[in-house]
Amino acid sequence: MNLIGITHVAPAVALLAQTDPEINVGGSLVGSAIDAFLTTLLVGAIMVAVAPAFTERMMADVLAEPFGTFLYGIACLLALGLVSFLLAITVIGLLLAAPLLLVAYLVWAVGSAIGYLAIAKRLIGRDDGWLKPLLVGAGISGLLALTGIGGLLGLCIGAAGFGAVLRNTFG
Repeated sequence: MNLIGITHVAPAVALLAQTDPEINVGGSLVGSAIDAFLTTLLVGAIMVAVAPAFTERMMADVLAEPFGTFLYGIACLLALGLVSFLLAITVIGLLLAAPLLLVAYLVWAVGSAIGYLAIAKRLIGRDDGWLKPLLVGAGISGLLALTGIGGLLGLCIGAAGFGAVLRNTFG
């Protein structure tokens, strides 16, 4: 599948958001929805292009054991928050907390995309390739962000994917 066309979507949407005064990217529900859609789409596209076997394995883990991966992800998020706080209250630890949070954010983006891809795969399958599941997963992510209250469900989906990635990596 040619993923090059997908990478051209982000600049076009960003340009549209800058030229239309009704769209306030980053400061409104619409901006959050666009951010969520593009993040899921681009991270998902990178994952299926670079590591399709890993992506499939993580998606299967989320689908096979959604509650377990969710609990693992939430526990890791809480532990990460506590460790980051403890590191941040010291000057030397702050130098460690910043890179730790950056890596955690990147792993969260990967895990969240995997969670949304798993849902999309369950809904529509993947017989035609990755494009449809990528668009459906990104659409779900964007729609949940657009509702405002969907952020809680988005957190749960992201935590399940995050937990699957961390559990596969560390435990």
